[in-house]
Amino acid sequence: MCFSATASFVAGGSLTAIGAATIARAEGRSELPFAAIPLLFGIQQIVEGVIWLTFRNDDAALRHAMTYVYSGFSHVLWPIYVPFAIRFLEFTPWRRRVLLTFQAVGIMVGVYLLYSLVDRPIVAQVVGKHIVYVTPHFYVVTITSLYVLATCVSAFFSSHRFVSLFGALGFLFFVAAYVIHPSALVSLWCFFYAILSLLIYVHLRYRHLGGFPKVDLEPGRGGAAAIG
Repeated sequence: MCFSATASFVAGGSLTAIGAATIARAEGRSELPFAAIPLLFGIQQIVEGVIWLTFRNDDAALRHAMTYVYSGFSHVLWPIYVPFAIRFLEFTPWRRRVLLTFQAVGIMVGVYLLYSLVDRPIVAQVVGKHIVYVTPHFYVVTITSLYVLATCVSAFFSSHRFVSLFGALGFLFFVAAYVIHPSALVSLWCFFYAILSLLIYVHLRYRHLGGFPKVDLEPGRGGAAAIG
């Protein structure tokens, strides 16, 4: 998150608690990876809170370590994990094939960015009220575009309306983060996406009521539940 250590810890603690409740609301194994997204974001925000504290305490060694942990989430985990979680929900064969392509794109982006993190140093800096993660790597426009395809556009091909909405809002928040502070895009977008992930709990908690898509029980799958 941006702004302060307190804000990061509050957001991280809230997301972690709600994330655990979201996992408890999952119906069937197919929902578990998607339901785990708020919990993972909570851990990531707590890590960024620690990074904020290292600036206050001038602890360069801890900052360096936590910056790599945070970047493991932002640069490597999300482009691989999000399309996987969306595909795991899906039972329509042609959609699964399309989502497999997005998953392959996400793996390619994640592996490339992992290599960049190992090959070149990443530095966290405070610029204004934001943390900026300086990550020198080539093909910035191409990699960023593929990253957005994996984390946001992949959701458009889900048969579950809520998942498609989640991807569309994630894309809008990505654009908003870029407009607000391009150099702090990583921190801002992860914060916006983390808050957005709270909607997963809302959906799973109230999906049986009017206005929320109901659970689809796919025939031939042993009654496994999926968000629909």
